[in-house]
Parts: sequence; C-alpha cells; structure tokens
Amino acid sequence: MKKGVYMKIRQERIEDHNKIRALVKAAFDSAEHADGNEQNLVTALRRSKNYIPQLALVAEENGEIVGHIMFSKATVGDNEVLALAPLSVLPDYQRKGIGTALIKEGHKIARQLGYEYVVVLGSEIYYPKVGYVPADMLGIVPPFDVPRENFMAYQLDEFAQKIHGVIHYAKEF
Repeated sequence: MKKGVYMKIRQERIEDHNKIRALVKAAFDSAEHADGNEQNLVTALRRSKNYIPQLALVAEENGEIVGHIMFSKATVGDNEVLALAPLSVLPDYQRKGIGTALIKEGHKIARQLGYEYVVVLGSEIYYPKVGYVPADMLGIVPPFDVPRENFMAYQLDEFAQKIHGVIHYAKEF
C-alpha cells in the first residue's frame, strides 16, 4: 500500500452491485483463465440459497471500490464448506495486497461463522502464498477434470474434522 492510501474492507451492499459488476468484468477481462461470465456468476450466486451476505466483501481505497470477493456454500459429503469465487481486483490495483487482504478477512469471518474449509479453483502461483494446498491433501476431490495444482483448499480450523469426498458446488457454477 502506498503511503496516504486508506483501505477498508466491508460487506457489500445493494447499492454497490453495479460497481461490483463492472469491477469483476474489468478484473477478468485480461485474466489468463476466465470465461467472461464471472460478473454473471456473482449476480447468480447472490440470488441463490448458497449466498452468504457476510462473506461477500468489498475493498475500498479512499472511498472507491477496488476489490471484491465472494465465498458461497458448497458441500463435501455431509459437510458444508465454502467455495471462494470469484476474487476480483481492478487491474490498476492488482499486485498491491488487496486480494490477499480480502482473502484473509474472508477467512476470519468464515471461522467466526463456523466454517472449516474453503476450496478454490485458481492460480497455483497466487493461492499457495495465502496458505492454499492441493485440495486432495485435505481429502477434497473436484467434480470435473482439472489440474491438481489449480484445485486447492484451505483448512480454516486446525481442529476441523477430516473430510473426504467430491465437492458439490452451487448449481450457479
């Protein structure tokens, strides 16, 4: 963070939705692995039973929304887990710690809500920096073909019960 820059992380609000939609689109326009529908996924997840308002967060710098993260409900067997998707930061603000700050705040809130695991399909370079490991190391298997190094999980609680099985994402995915 540059000196004089103030960042605040808070829960998204209804009046943020249009800005978030544009932010997600801009963040993924230049992404290497993107389908161009990430902003539609955010909208669909908000309307689903798997939406967790406390885990839909924005990062503001000097009052401007520059980042967004969403965690939604998923299951592994009988266990409810979280799926992190998407994580978006405006291109001009990437590589400044905003995404990491959003992940860490999301993890903190998820722990408070009693969740034990988070799964992400993402960059094998980025997510291990914040503690993610190949999901199969934690007993979680993807429901589709994906490189092992891109399907990762994070154990929020060191005393979490062991789980094993295929993750079932919200149908909106």
